[in-house]
Amino acid sequence: MSTNSAGGMEKKDSGVGDDAEVQLDCSAVMADIWLMLDGECAPEAKARLQQHLDSCQPCLAHYGIESELKALIGRKCGGDAAPDGLRDRLRIQIRQQTTIITRTDPQQ
Repeated sequence: MSTNSAGGMEKKDSGVGDDAEVQLDCSAVMADIWLMLDGECAPEAKARLQQHLDSCQPCLAHYGIESELKALIGRKCGGDAAPDGLRDRLRIQIRQQTTIITRTDPQQ
């Protein structure tokens, strides 16, 4: 079994030339789980990952753990709001900032 550089696909020889079955390697699935959880997979890749997860209990268990971890991180680290007045203070500072252009070419 080998993993190529195009999405972790491996060819599984079924004994028939061009009709070889293509399956995902578990290590490729493990590497791509976060892409799927973050919604960054192409629809075709997501479908292949989901198909593999539906038929592979160890990968499905790993997916479940990663999904719970992502949810926990979102609950504990997400939603922090900037302090009141920060936007106004930043706008004032931006307006007050002066840009000085100096010319280094003596002919100008």
